[in-house]
Amino acid sequence: MPREYDYIIVGAGSAGCVLANRLSVNPDHRVLLLEAGGRDTNYLFRLPMLMGKLMHSGIYNWGYHTEPEPHLDGRKVYWPRGKVLGGSSTINGMIYVRGNPADYDGWERLGLPGWSYDSVLPCFKRSEGHVDRDDRYHGRNGELTVCRARGDNTLFDTFIEAGQQAGYPFTDDFNGESQEGFGRYDFTIRHGRRCSAATAFLRPAARRRNLEVITGALTQRIVFSGENADGVEYRQGGKVMFAGAKNEIILCAGVVNSPQLLMLSGIGDAVELEQHGIPVVCHLPGVGKNVQDHVDCCLVYELNQPLSLRKDLRIDKVTLGIIQATLFGSGFVTTFPYEAGSFMKSSGGLEAPDIQTHFMPATEDTANLHWSLPFLRREDVAAHHGLTIRVGPVTPGSRGRIALRSGNAAHAPLIYANYLEDKRDIETTVAGVQLMRAVIARKAFDGVRGRELAPGPRYGTDKELAAWLRDAAMTTLHPVGSCKMGVDEQAVVDAALRVRGVRGLRVADASVMPVITRGNTNAPAIMIAEKAGGLILNG
Repeated sequence: MPREYDYIIVGAGSAGCVLANRLSVNPDHRVLLLEAGGRDTNYLFRLPMLMGKLMHSGIYNWGYHTEPEPHLDGRKVYWPRGKVLGGSSTINGMIYVRGNPADYDGWERLGLPGWSYDSVLPCFKRSEGHVDRDDRYHGRNGELTVCRARGDNTLFDTFIEAGQQAGYPFTDDFNGESQEGFGRYDFTIRHGRRCSAATAFLRPAARRRNLEVITGALTQRIVFSGENADGVEYRQGGKVMFAGAKNEIILCAGVVNSPQLLMLSGIGDAVELEQHGIPVVCHLPGVGKNVQDHVDCCLVYELNQPLSLRKDLRIDKVTLGIIQATLFGSGFVTTFPYEAGSFMKSSGGLEAPDIQTHFMPATEDTANLHWSLPFLRREDVAAHHGLTIRVGPVTPGSRGRIALRSGNAAHAPLIYANYLEDKRDIETTVAGVQLMRAVIARKAFDGVRGRELAPGPRYGTDKELAAWLRDAAMTTLHPVGSCKMGVDEQAVVDAALRVRGVRGLRVADASVMPVITRGNTNAPAIMIAEKAGGLILNG
């Protein structure tokens, strides 16, 4: 006999874990949380320095790739998305950046009341349990532990000092009074271990008898009677099952799977649905459109001294580091390589920064833990010391889309990110590279700065850098926007996150962003779920 719940949440990623917690607080609400992936029991999830291995693993990851990108010389770009409890918060870089106040004020100006910065700040603060900050911008009692960066590599301070020498302010808190400047990021790390959304929100709620969590459950479609969403059909262990929803179904499946599920259920562009033999429930042409992502590139330098993280990544030191992290929650394994960064303006007169950087005192092969052996001679190891600055625009103009590959939920959808289609994205990225070159040239790096390895001296002019980007640009792993919130014809959900044209169905994850935020997108995704919980429970 079909089971019935008050609320069904599809997707146990960052947003789904928050909503499962908030909606199950009332013991009278019976809540079902469906997750296609497995449980987050692998111990490697806990150790921040191992993020690179997890991000490239196919075990806890949907492992998506874009279709050939026309402005990136036809390259397919890797799109890792978490397929596990906690979603991408279980495999991401743990950087906690909310975005700029101008982002949310801009959303409200698009006709979305209740989404201004002043309106969403309480949602950020409610979730946050910051262990180091206590002011009007931060919360200390929320479930999500946030802390300052704790790495002791001296190059982080060198980078920030060089930024100040170049005329940029020091910024102690990118989520505080002003975002612009150079500083260190905050992280979702608790006692030296990753604090994912599953750790913070789902694990405490899982003890409630009115919350049921089912893993390995691939939702195939939403079932409608007329315009009303009645329940979901999902496959688990080779069996197809149905669960009914008395009140609402909330999609928290992310930028790829939320629009895919809407289309599989008959909500989307009618012409496209009919091509796959899917009966149309509601013609919403914006489903899957408006995809945005932060594109970036790597500026890489050699170091003249063995100061990078490479010195710590001998197998014997990593082994000892894992033991130290396990027993005491300390040591370099409990930190993330990209601890420092900046927000800059490409030109004067801008309302807010349009460039973000992430600084790592290592090269990318080091970040992915290509470990050295203890018996290598010092000069052989030192030859690999370097630093990396990832540079990219945080206000991209390029727009992509998600489309169905077939009517089968098990088939990965088509992803067209359309990176660098808007020439302004190229211009802003090139400007960022030139600005960072000027920073690295400052006195603070004298004596340690070696050759520029990428892009290298052969790419000196803006025109040469623009050509280099076709081969060098990559994703910053922040895709959003495929179920746009708004009031225009392309809008998928309204300001209350309700899917237009039907009843009993909402979307509450990063896919609803009408415009991407300036910075890393995990904190905004959690905020959106926090906001959704209030909208659902308070009407």
